[in-house]
Formats: sequence, structure tokens, C-alpha cells
Amino acid sequence: MSDGQRWGLTIPFDHVPLHDQKDQIVGVLQLINAKRDPKAKLHSLEAVNEHVIPFGGRQQDILASLASQAAVAVENSRLYESIQRLFEGFVRASVIAIEARDPTTSGHSFRVANLTVALAEAVQRVETGPYANLRFTREEMREIRYASLLHDFGKVGVREEVLVKAKKLYPAQLELLKQRFDFVKRSMQAEKLQQRLDYVLAKGREEYMAKAGRFDQELREQLVEVDHFFQTVLKADEPTVLPEGSFEKLTEIAARYYLDFDGKEKPLLLPDEVRLLSIRKGSLDENERLQIESHVVHTVNFLQQIPWTSEIRHIPEIARGHHEKLNGQGYPYKLSASEIPVQTRMMTISDIFDALSASDRPYKHSVTLDHALEILQLAVDDGELDPSLFNIFLEGKVYEKWKVEPHAY
Repeated sequence: MSDGQRWGLTIPFDHVPLHDQKDQIVGVLQLINAKRDPKAKLHSLEAVNEHVIPFGGRQQDILASLASQAAVAVENSRLYESIQRLFEGFVRASVIAIEARDPTTSGHSFRVANLTVALAEAVQRVETGPYANLRFTREEMREIRYASLLHDFGKVGVREEVLVKAKKLYPAQLELLKQRFDFVKRSMQAEKLQQRLDYVLAKGREEYMAKAGRFDQELREQLVEVDHFFQTVLKADEPTVLPEGSFEKLTEIAARYYLDFDGKEKPLLLPDEVRLLSIRKGSLDENERLQIESHVVHTVNFLQQIPWTSEIRHIPEIARGHHEKLNGQGYPYKLSASEIPVQTRMMTISDIFDALSASDRPYKHSVTLDHALEILQLAVDDGELDPSLFNIFLEGKVYEKWKVEPHAY
């Protein structure tokens, strides 16, 4: 409101609408109170009458020029915001599409982004240690968030049966193995019936009745043994988070034979089944693990196709190392500590924490918060994770930000 309007006066003013390229009005630029003397104060009606004059033609030309520039600025600002919303929508849709292939990991990428951004914010608050002077710009925080959201995009290139493999054996393999054990049990029952019949025919009914209990006991013991073997298989089929397990019993079972339909001897467990059931950690054999590990390469190849702006051009580099270890034992590039950016080191801690703590997955049970932190500490002790960043993760209780959406950088 102009000073003159306070007294209910009609004061000279000029305004020009702001038009975008489509000739739509996006705003108005308005000038009020042209004065003879720019320093004059309009503190009274007399001052208004004395100093306020209509805007001249030159002032109107300047106003039109300013309006043109302002319209361009407003349109550019709106276009930038639109592009940001479009890209944000693309990223979210991409992540949802990835996780739709494996519903059991739903939300993983978003939670990793939450944790990594929270850890980056915590790093900026520390006053001692190797990261005391580390600060991230707004654009660098956006890099961290987008890299974290898209770090697993390469899983679109992994075979789905491997991606969602829940046990050491595939469902079809386990079903075939179950049918084999059922066949063996039926064969035992048929064989025992034949023995009973042969005994009756050879010894007569009275002697058979006297020995019938022994036939029953022998069959029960044989069936119990086969059931025990199958339970051993089922137990071995369960994956573990840490390397553990003794599989000598599997070798013993594989050394037992049965006769198939053609009367040929076959082992209760095939060599390939023994190999898979003897996997010490997780549910994947070496070939399957390599397929899973290839998702990092697929991720990098995908991200490198995107024409990132200069402000966030490091996203592919940050995302590619989330499975690398500081001791050089990570994958797929076997990077050394000096080759792993601090942004990636933060994401790795977040990624492992979520993989451990998330709700049950087909191939593992979730672990408690304390156990997850213990496992991370073991990785630090083994030289895999950055100890300073992990201390910040602990002391700053970053893990509490697990499901909290970060500030929209």
C-alpha cells in the first residue's frame, strides 16, 4: 500500500502484466508513488499533493523492460521447479519399479537414503576427528540422496529367480528332493510288505505272527531315519547371516543309496544338492553370487546414461562403490580405501544396517538393533567399514532416522 492510500487518495501508479512465452500472465509488476524528489517523505496530505506526480513515458518504458525480464525470471524459476519435481518423480518411480521385482525388499532404497542423508548431516556436526571440517553443499546432499535411492537400480539386470532366492535350494529342487524321499519311504514299505509275504509263505502264519512286531519295528526305524535325513536337509537349506554350520551329515546322507524305478542305484542326495546345501553364508552359490554382484555394474551403466547436471554429476561414482570395502575385499571393482568416496562409505554403512535390520526377507530373518550394530562393529574391526563414520553413526544415533524422510535437498 502506498503512503497516499492510507488517506484514501487515488495516487498515480503504473503496472505491467508479466507474460510468459505462451502469453499467459504469470504476475504483475506495479510501481506506486512517482515523486518529484526521490528523497521526499509522504508523511502528510500536503506532502502527497506536492510531491506525487504521474509516471512519465521513460519510466513506463523502463517498467516494460523490467516486466519482460521479470517474466523470464519467473518462468525460469517455475521451469526449474517443474524439472525438479519431474526428476524426483522419475527417481521415485524407478525405485518402486526396482523393488516391485522383489516385494520383500520394498522400501530398502528409501530407507538407505534416509540413513545416508542423516549420517551426512551428523558428519557436518562433528567438531573432532578426521571429518571435523567436512561440509556438504545443498547440491552435494542432493547427490548423496539420489545416489542412495538409485544404488540398487541395476537389479533389473539380474534374473528374478536368483534375486528372490529364499533358500539354498530353489523351490523346484526342494520339491523334487521331497518326492525322492517320499518314494524311498514307499519303497521301504513295499519292500517290507514283500518280506512279510515271503515269510508267511515260507514259515507259515503262526511263525509270522510271532515275528510281526519285529517287522513293524524295523519299518518304523527305517522311516524315522529317512525322516531324520530329510529334516537335516531342511535345516541345511536355511541360509545364515554369518558363516556357520557343519555339513558332514549331508555327506553321510549322500552316501546312502536307493533303487529307482529301473532298479538302478541312486544316491539320496545328488552332488549338486550337497554343494548347494553346504553353502556357509546366505543362500547363493558362487555363480549366483556373481550374478547378484553384477547389479552394481548394471547400476553404473544405467546411471552413466543420464545427462546429470554439473552440480550432481558424481552420482554414478558414489553409487558404484556401495559394496566395496576399505580393505579391498569388496565387489565388483575391489577398490582400495583411497578410491572410495566418503559419500559412498556412508551409504555402505546404511545399506548394511538396513539389510540386517529390515523385516524378514525370504533368505534371512531380521536381527535386533543391538545385533545389527554388533555385526557392523565386526565389519569395522575387519577393516571393511570406516571406523570414524561408524562412531558418528552410533554416537549420533543415526539409526533412529531409519524411516524418517530427510529434508528435501
